[in-house]
Amino acid sequence: MDWRTVLSVASLYCEPMATKYYTRFLLQPVDEVEADEYSGVVEVKSEPNTILEPHQIEQLLASSFEIEAEQVQLLNWSPLH
Repeated sequence: MDWRTVLSVASLYCEPMATKYYTRFLLQPVDEVEADEYSGVVEVKSEPNTILEPHQIEQLLASSFEIEAEQVQLLNWSPLH
């Protein structure tokens, strides 16, 4: 077995790494006029060097809170190093 075989076999078992993002966002329940503001670190599993678009972050947050993406407004986000 040469080094190329070892690398190709190893790559089969590699999972995406988690990237941490600092986020600040609003959640607005359907029946509410006012929105609640949250901030903190969100960890997302993705391929290395993948930069997520704002709408993708909103969808992930909405999924985590079990609400619709339209109820999330991303105010600020940046990858942590």
